[in-house]
Amino acid sequence: MFTGLIETTGKILSVEERTGARRIAVSAPHLAERLHTGDSVAVSGTCLTALDISTDPPVFYADLAAETVARTSLASLKAGTVVNLELPTPAGTPLGGHVVQGHVDATGTLIGLEPASPDADRSQTDWWLQVAIPESVGRYVVEKGSIAIEGISLTVAKFDGKTVTVAVIPHTYAQTNLHALKAGDPVNLEADVMMKFFEERQKKAEPEFELTLDYLIANGY
Repeated sequence: MFTGLIETTGKILSVEERTGARRIAVSAPHLAERLHTGDSVAVSGTCLTALDISTDPPVFYADLAAETVARTSLASLKAGTVVNLELPTPAGTPLGGHVVQGHVDATGTLIGLEPASPDADRSQTDWWLQVAIPESVGRYVVEKGSIAIEGISLTVAKFDGKTVTVAVIPHTYAQTNLHALKAGDPVNLEADVMMKFFEERQKKAEPEFELTLDYLIANGY
């Protein structure tokens, strides 16, 4: 489980086509030294398995299954692409963002990322991020609710049924891959798992069901 609070960014060093899978090499300063073979790591919001880890230079590899390539923005990776990186949240750690599984639902399309104050210093202004999202994700989106975009935990400011608008603070803009994206780029989307959970419970219509902390823990949330 992740929280959508990006620890650092990395850079794609290579993309290798292999029989049955695609392998990527990721430069990961400040993070590779904490990885062990088989560990999970979120790459732009996609949960992958770290392989062939090196600390000098700080690099890890990961294999992309056909499903991952088909469903996520990782399909468009190339050498030099900046990606967001996050390690799983240790048990007992405060959840500063929201529950992010690293299971990408679909990709959206970046419409725009504009400074809230065009005349302000770009390192000090907030930004408005707009992303066109498919209906399969939109059904779980509500204003002031959570959504993970490229693995980043963000709060929905506006939603018109097709486009999500979120406010991005200067720190998030500078410390994630958002500043490297451009209009038209695909971005990974993961809807709030709690919204999916509520939908599932409504379908089952369990009588007198009560959402409690004990229930969430028992079911892996």
